[in-house]
Amino acid sequence: MTAPGTLWGVGLGPGDSELVTVKAARVIGEADVVAYHCAQHGNSIALGVAEPYLREGQVREELRYPVTTETTDHPGGYRGALDEFYTQAAERLAVHLRAGKSVALLAEGDPLFYSSFMHMHKRLVGEFPVEIIPGVTSPSAAVAAVGLPWVEADETTTILPGTLPRDELVRRLRDADAVAIMKLGRTFAAVREALEIAGVADRAWYVERASTDRQRVVPVRDVDASTVPYFSMVVVPGRLNAVTTGGVVPQDVSVGEVVVVGLGPGADRWTTPEVSAELSRATDLVGYATYLRRVVPRPGQRVHASDNKVESERACMALDLAARGGQVVVVSSGDPGVFAMATAVVEMAADDEWSHVPVRVVPGVTAASAVAAAVGAPLGHDFAVISLSDRLKSWEIVVRRLRSALASDMVIAVYNPASRERTWQVAALREMVIELASPDRVVILGRDVGGPTETVTVTTAGEMDPGVVDMRTLLIVGSSTTTVVERAAGRAVFTSRRYEDSSGSAAARP
Repeated sequence: MTAPGTLWGVGLGPGDSELVTVKAARVIGEADVVAYHCAQHGNSIALGVAEPYLREGQVREELRYPVTTETTDHPGGYRGALDEFYTQAAERLAVHLRAGKSVALLAEGDPLFYSSFMHMHKRLVGEFPVEIIPGVTSPSAAVAAVGLPWVEADETTTILPGTLPRDELVRRLRDADAVAIMKLGRTFAAVREALEIAGVADRAWYVERASTDRQRVVPVRDVDASTVPYFSMVVVPGRLNAVTTGGVVPQDVSVGEVVVVGLGPGADRWTTPEVSAELSRATDLVGYATYLRRVVPRPGQRVHASDNKVESERACMALDLAARGGQVVVVSSGDPGVFAMATAVVEMAADDEWSHVPVRVVPGVTAASAVAAAVGAPLGHDFAVISLSDRLKSWEIVVRRLRSALASDMVIAVYNPASRERTWQVAALREMVIELASPDRVVILGRDVGGPTETVTVTTAGEMDPGVVDMRTLLIVGSSTTTVVERAAGRAVFTSRRYEDSSGSAAARP
């Protein structure tokens, strides 16, 4: 019996025949059969790249795709047409392999990197010996064409297909350091829009036919979307080498950035992937010591902890670190824009001294949302968010706002209700609710929600004990329509989205 031949998956690199590896060139020249995929027009880029290494007398097996777009009358649709084609193509190669012939299946770039070779591999590896020769990938060639360092130090690389939905591209771009986006062509317009929304278009480069004599490198914003071929790519270098596509470094090359993030109210699962990504790439972590204890710094990161009463000083320190080149993350609990550090940083950044320092705010799950979710949906209608602290505003202002919210019959989420120095404000709030609303008004007390000592209490203004409330507690005071329902599956609280108008009839839901 004839021993089966070997299937070679030969990576050819990105297009330049001189980037074919020595081993790949040898195997191409020695193979009995050279197989290659091509489009319906019959031209094969892979065959052209391999041309210098072919020899006379070799069998050439052309594997021509039945479709090049998703338009087909195949009963299985586009995917069905391709699956049938790959199965038939694999059988054609199997005939040669069973006869003991070696088959070199050409693959542009690397055989296992977005390549048609993998479809042959899956169908043939169980019956025949398979050897894979890696090749230079197209992202490597595109980065070389741009001529900028792609990743440095602890930055990470992300490779995305342009066929992803726009919103998914945006999410992944925001989470990434350095990026390459493949499979452009008809997807380019949506890809460019995603780059703009994600805020990275100013450092994104378009590379067409990398490493070939038709190579083209231009800023993404300068590309005519109607001319983009499939063999093109977008490259976004990491921020450490963020030269803009205009050829200049934003502001000063030594300037870093301040990013203000929210960890969420207590549970690690409420820290978003975007926040985690910012924490991982930071050189400096700045924040209140209690919140920084929730972050595990990686080796090399500098941690700058401080007291909770020095927000302006903390913001100035973060901006100064960034002005000297640091990638600084300022850590808040909950959402950084809700009674947290975003305001302090943005306010200080308005000063001329730091006006050149980039500042970004990354949102987080806020405590009001977490407490509300723990009991159901008490924030289902209009609600106000008020801090009970009189450290940065007078108690008279706090009282005026509480009275206005109660008079408007809005649900109220109450932040910073008490501390070691402030022990009487919660009792004053309780008396206001009883006086202006009702002793039966629903009150929710959520303490350390998401944390190891979480407690959630549903009570009324009349029954509430102000003595159990501390700085780690958030209160939700219901409106007249906030309802507590005792269900077989457990208690639930909600504020209906329907509301009676001035005539007494229920307003329609939008």
